[in-house]
Amino acid sequence: MERLVIFSGAGMSAESGLKTFRDSGGLWENYNVYEVATPEAWKANYKMVLKFYNERRKQILETKPNKAHYSCVDLEEKYQVNVITQNIDDLHERAGSKNVLHLHGEIIKSQSSIDSSLVYPIEGWELKQGDLCEKGSQLRPHVVWFGEPVPKMDDAILLMVRADIIIIIGTSLQVYPAAGLINYAKPNAKLYFVDPGNIDLSIEKDVTQIKEKAGVGLPRLSKMLLSK
Repeated sequence: MERLVIFSGAGMSAESGLKTFRDSGGLWENYNVYEVATPEAWKANYKMVLKFYNERRKQILETKPNKAHYSCVDLEEKYQVNVITQNIDDLHERAGSKNVLHLHGEIIKSQSSIDSSLVYPIEGWELKQGDLCEKGSQLRPHVVWFGEPVPKMDDAILLMVRADIIIIIGTSLQVYPAAGLINYAKPNAKLYFVDPGNIDLSIEKDVTQIKEKAGVGLPRLSKMLLSK
């Protein structure tokens, strides 16, 4: 069974109605991302950071997967599928994808603010001031902020190296180090890029582009790959 990696970004979730900070010049739902998505922001005003992610979490829990998410699941009929996503929502899992690696964390979980290895599920949508980890520190969102290392990069690289087919969808490949993952694709891997725009991938590999949004392009590509 061939190994297929789907590398998804914000454009995948945008079709379910979730906005991204790149939609409006560095603002994410009217917040400056550097005031809510950095370690410095947490130290300066952790209450505002908690409020921001609570709002995002509530929005995500009220959102449903779209056709592109379900197309990822369809591909499991024929391929060994792994999803590598830059998204912090759980829409891939709710659609039914079995193997999802979140590069930038998961908003439906929390972690200790002094020990990132301590991760907990969040009941409901709200993480409150005074919610503590077992070591007594305030719990923070389980997300990778700007300026923090990406702990699952090595796992993602291994999946890319082994992939026979790679589908890039919903990402402009501008956020590093995640954007550099495509450089680890093996020379004979088949690369597909689903995006309506003209994107310069800046890689020395043959790429087949499907110039459609995720909800149209991925179902079309999935149907084609399943018929081979």
